Amino acid sequence: MGTGALRRFDRAGGGLSLSADMSKPSYDVACLTVRLGAVAANYREVRRLSGPAAVSGVVKADAYGLGMGPVARALAAEGCDTFFVARLSEAMALRPLVREARIFVLDGAAPEAAPALLSHRLTPVLNSLADIAAWSAAAREIDTALDAAIHIDTGMNRLGLPAYELATLAADAKMLLRGLNVVLVMSHLACADDAGSAMNALQRERFKTALAMLPPAPASLASSGGVLLGKDYAFDMVRPGIGLYGGNPSNRPDNPFQPAARLSARILQLRRVDTGESVGYGATHETLRSGILATVAIGYADGVMRALSNKGEVAIGGVRAPIVGRVSMDLVTVDVTNVPPAAFEGGEVEFFGDAITLDEIAAAAGTANYEILTRMGARIARRYQDGVR
Repeated sequence: MGTGALRRFDRAGGGLSLSADMSKPSYDVACLTVRLGAVAANYREVRRLSGPAAVSGVVKADAYGLGMGPVARALAAEGCDTFFVARLSEAMALRPLVREARIFVLDGAAPEAAPALLSHRLTPVLNSLADIAAWSAAAREIDTALDAAIHIDTGMNRLGLPAYELATLAADAKMLLRGLNVVLVMSHLACADDAGSAMNALQRERFKTALAMLPPAPASLASSGGVLLGKDYAFDMVRPGIGLYGGNPSNRPDNPFQPAARLSARILQLRRVDTGESVGYGATHETLRSGILATVAIGYADGVMRALSNKGEVAIGGVRAPIVGRVSMDLVTVDVTNVPPAAFEGGEVEFFGDAITLDEIAAAAGTANYEILTRMGARIARRYQDGVR
């Protein structure tokens, strides 16, 4: 990483030093390397697994922290012509990047959102009878049929029409859907990360029942985890998210998706410590031997979870080393005593990517791989590569 390039690591004598290569100066001390080639490859893998179902791209939350613009363009180059976002503001930012694509907005269609939905040619996902009524009213007001998706709740009890609203819609669909062209009926699996969960088949059958109650329309049930459940869950369209970005959506030992992001940060300082010394705020770690600590330029302000304090590992030149002490706002401390000097070439620490998987660091933090990616802060530079590694 530019000025962090390590040319000499001296364990002997009184000092430790990081010698910088100033030929390519960089002020970025933490970097998320995004492999757009891997995103594209993961999209192709979903297409292979789900065919002949169409494959959309879920790019909400700034493409899970990887950058909505570059990711959406990479997906569009692979033939992706349908995108999902959560917020209206995300859809408005996405529209200039994929001018001809269909953009679904998961948040619904509040009456005050209608002008923006219309002007940016966005398709709302209608989550309730109230949403349906509002969007139908907008269609009648401009005397133009408007596209819409209908979201059916099959067991999440989150967004989507519950069973009693579905029954009302089915009983009077012609009237309630006046002015609407339903281009998709969708639902969302609650337990797709567990292939053995009976909930998956239950929701699939509930979804089939709902489809039979409504006017014919294309159907979508599976996100990334659902894709790995098999083609019985694919219906007409799948909606991959975390799989596009290299996460393992179903805790399988053989993740079929390539790592698309690598988080690294620069070592700011190396220091010798003796046995019995404390490390970090709260003195939560005590050294059990003399050794060497590395202080790394990244912290919870950048999205490295405080839950990783005294947990998990990082990698230096492919060699693993434990995080010790509390993760602080700007810094993480690592015990590098067992890391050979040759591994320090480059002067950076990998938090996830190649040697440490996204799923490993998520497990160490006690969270989901989704959260690890979406917490990456604005101070972390994004660098884009076309290749996969």
